[in-house]
Amino acid sequence: MATLFSRIIAGEIPCYKVAENDTCFAFLDINPLVKGHTLVIPKREVDDIFDLNDEEFTALHLFAKQIAHGIQRAFLCKKVGEAVIGLEVPHAHIHLIPIQKESDMLFSNPKLKLSQEEFAGVAAAIQAQLI
Repeated sequence: MATLFSRIIAGEIPCYKVAENDTCFAFLDINPLVKGHTLVIPKREVDDIFDLNDEEFTALHLFAKQIAHGIQRAFLCKKVGEAVIGLEVPHAHIHLIPIQKESDMLFSNPKLKLSQEEFAGVAAAIQAQLI
């Protein structure tokens, strides 16, 4: 059975897509810690990020780097934090989170409630900054 993320990639479940290439896909976290919180995933379904082969692992991180630069330009944050937790969905993923302080990365923080228009605006802002 396909994971939630595989169904998003296939277009069966809507998302706020930021970018994709042949092997990777980036979309906004539907329960963001802050505006710009983006998930970067491999298109190949694998539960543990360390089960990706070296080529896939490298491609995923290079793709995440491009997205992180776009997030940083769009949200003028001090840094873009990266977290790999992966317990909530059995599909490897990287959280990219614009941060002003370390506590912005605490997953126990309250999640933002954004409207569809706000999500669409955030995705568009990041897309506009991708090179």
